[in-house]
Amino acid sequence: MGITVQNITGNTAMVIWPKTASCADSFYSIMYHPNWNSMVSSYSRKSFQKEERVPASRSSFVLENLTPLTTYILCVTCQSANPSSDQCRVFNTLERDPASASNTKKELALGIWLTSSVLLLTITAILVYGCLHLLYRRRRERLQGQPGSSTQGQGAKSAACASGELGRQSRLLQDAKDPGGIQLATIIENPSASEEPVTPASKSQERAAVTGQSSAVN
Repeated sequence: MGITVQNITGNTAMVIWPKTASCADSFYSIMYHPNWNSMVSSYSRKSFQKEERVPASRSSFVLENLTPLTTYILCVTCQSANPSSDQCRVFNTLERDPASASNTKKELALGIWLTSSVLLLTITAILVYGCLHLLYRRRRERLQGQPGSSTQGQGAKSAACASGELGRQSRLLQDAKDPGGIQLATIIENPSASEEPVTPASKSQERAAVTGQSSAVN
């Protein structure tokens, strides 16, 4: 059939075949398998590991994802028929291309770097959110605590005023029980008001005394 394999590398190979008139309205089947020594001599389709279907308008195909330093057997048939020996070729892949190996390492390093960056950003966002939430909570507790303290102070003042008023009322009740102490309680309660009624009383007493002395003399 005149099948040839060209441009062989560690991972790829190009297969070329002549067009067949019987496949003008059909397709070509490309079957290949590594380690061809393990295959049976009958070249059965079921013995091949991979199969590619190519339109009849094409006469070449690039095999990819091959294993370096491996012996492959390749067969090209019209449709999916079992191949014969003249429709098959054996070829060996080369060592892995240094450029492709370096590209693979770069891609792997880039993937690791991107994954690490995403994880770091996620952890940073979680920590920032936690700190902001904690600060907001402490500030809210502080604001809620201030009105409470003022309320407590007002309550203490009210209690003190109430106790003072109760003490004043108790003193008034005691004075009411003791008539002799009414004037004293009034003086203690309002010293400025107690001075006015005392002075006239003393003057009337003095006048009464003077009148009594004059009557006695007469």
